[in-house]
Amino acid sequence: MQPVDIQPIGNELAIKWSDGSESYVSLEKLRRACPCAGCKGEVDIMGHLHKGPEQKLVPPSFQLRKFALVGSYGLQPVWGDGHGTGIYPFEYLRKLAT
Repeated sequence: MQPVDIQPIGNELAIKWSDGSESYVSLEKLRRACPCAGCKGEVDIMGHLHKGPEQKLVPPSFQLRKFALVGSYGLQPVWGDGHGTGIYPFEYLRKLAT
């Protein structure tokens, strides 16, 4: 499933999918669900989760500054606090919007 249009509208991200359906996800929910290693941690070869210190989210953390499509599989937002390392695969993005 691929997005055919993505637009920030107010405090939400609106996504129109290739099957004609539409999804909406709040920017705060999107930011809190950031899948990057800095936010969610990384699992080593032994299966142990390694995570850095908890990041304090402030109001700019939920402001979408810009976003880019990554290949044909994901979306990479840049947030008002400068965070921009998370890549949201389209499947994950669709799950967040439900």
